[in-house]
Amino acid sequence: MKKIEIFDPALCCPTGLCGPNINPDLMRIAAAVEALKRKDVEIMRHNLRDVPQLYVDNSVVNKFLQENGADALPITLVDGKLEVAKKYPTNEQLTEWTGVNLEFIPQVS
Repeated sequence: MKKIEIFDPALCCPTGLCGPNINPDLMRIAAAVEALKRKDVEIMRHNLRDVPQLYVDNSVVNKFLQENGADALPITLVDGKLEVAKKYPTNEQLTEWTGVNLEFIPQVS
């Protein structure tokens, strides 16, 4: 099974429910990640605010940040390969990578 890692920008909370502006895409990706974890999919989200050293130590992420800066986050690695940049993966992409149907999670347009 594939290993999926999402490298978030510095967030106060990963659900998008904090602060004055609710981010529906953060709510969607949080729900998708939890649904996939319940199906034993190896998927992780990393928050730049909480684990900055991980962003430095991962050569793919480090190179991306050197070339694009932290404003270009989030990025998604699948088996260590950069698959999605500057946005979160779609439900369809997550389904393709994992074989788990996520159509029950509303897609943000």
